[in-house]
Amino acid sequence: MRKRVTKAIFPVAGLGTRFLPATKSVPKEIMTLVDRPLVQYAIDEARAAGIKEFIFVTSRGKGALEDYFDLAPQLEQELRKKGKDELLQILKSTNMDSGEIAYLRQHKPLGLGHAVWCARHLIANEPFAVLLPDDVIAADKPCLAQMVEAFEETQGNVVAAMEVPEDKASAYGVLDIKEDMGRVVSTKGMVEKPALGDAPSNLAVIGRYILTPKVLQKLNKKKTGAGGEIQLTDAIAAAREDGDEVYGYRFEGERFDCGSKAGFLQATVSFALARDELRDDLYRYISDIVHARKAAQ
Repeated sequence: MRKRVTKAIFPVAGLGTRFLPATKSVPKEIMTLVDRPLVQYAIDEARAAGIKEFIFVTSRGKGALEDYFDLAPQLEQELRKKGKDELLQILKSTNMDSGEIAYLRQHKPLGLGHAVWCARHLIANEPFAVLLPDDVIAADKPCLAQMVEAFEETQGNVVAAMEVPEDKASAYGVLDIKEDMGRVVSTKGMVEKPALGDAPSNLAVIGRYILTPKVLQKLNKKKTGAGGEIQLTDAIAAAREDGDEVYGYRFEGERFDCGSKAGFLQATVSFALARDELRDDLYRYISDIVHARKAAQ
């Protein structure tokens, strides 16, 4: 019987130190791209892929993140009174039904693998997705929905993958490719943050995963890897050695690394230019800046 993916883990316990001082009081995950928080993009992507249960692994100071998904009766009442029906619908789209969302604490920053392990009791013996909100992917068909289709065919672990320059591979988990079948590649293993020149390929893993329960079994060993942390890629590689195949999926779309300031700004400009009501003014402004800079050279 083919298993379906209905649960997703969102590791959001990080302190967001690269965005200080903003993240002193605002969790990075609710910083906005145009007018939607980072985490909303991940939630919408998960919903479009058929996810029904949303598990957030948080830490101290993330109360504003939890409040974001709660009801706002006073605000809804005010919008309804003023006849702002469009804004009311936008607001309602951020609400999560009771029982649909769960919050768990990661008390120590022991790595991505540890964050996923914290949700083990809510996953049980089912395949599950992991989405890192820092990775925002603009795509006609949401990235996770593409991956779910690949999982339904393979019934193995599926990781989102993209080609990166050779000198950047050491910043990622990298696939050791067994067979390249186009969109899908079968693998011999994964290497987390290989030394410069030692990467087995230039196909890097980014923040979308569909994983089998065996990965959680491997995480139970709490084995540390690169950086002294419990690495998710190590557990995936161990599950593969134990019989659960691992596939890389070359997704269609553009990925933005919103964990960096440059990536966050690039995503903001790209998403704003995709909006009809913002495109012309923003494009005109950017063109004026470029022309002024060229004239000054």
